[in-house]
Amino acid sequence: MVLYLRCQQFGYLREMTNLITRAGVAAIALMFVVGTWSVAQQKTPEEEIRQVLQAQVDAWNFGDLESFMAGYWKSPELTFFSNAAETKGWQPTLDRYKQRYQGEGHAMGKLDFPALQITVLSNDAAFVWGQFHLKMPDGKEPHGMFTLVLRKFPEGWKIVHDHSSEE
Repeated sequence: MVLYLRCQQFGYLREMTNLITRAGVAAIALMFVVGTWSVAQQKTPEEEIRQVLQAQVDAWNFGDLESFMAGYWKSPELTFFSNAAETKGWQPTLDRYKQRYQGEGHAMGKLDFPALQITVLSNDAAFVWGQFHLKMPDGKEPHGMFTLVLRKFPEGWKIVHDHSSEE
């Protein structure tokens, strides 16, 4: 009788061991799938920066300067150079854009960045150069070059310096 009970206990232990092993293998497989999925969902810094710049183009073309400015560092330390003029600070930069593109007799036009080159300098810094092109309602097409310095903040990549020159 004792031998019979020990055999039954051994069978029970073997079943429990198999069950635990199968559960462990399933848990490891699930962690692998979830881990692979989350890695696949992460974007490269270049993709994140392109997304910021595309959001700016979209906001501009919708006529929304506030959303366009969301790509800039909201700080008094933001610098913006345009031809021979320097603007310092997020709010003065927004005011400059409003005066130049939304003031009386002005239009924003449709913005495009036909060329972009992104160089990631570190985990939290990048350099971008590109071309901008505007199609204005009056048929004019201002265009030029820009260089940007971006930093990665907890809320994402932001332009901390913009130097734009129109031809």
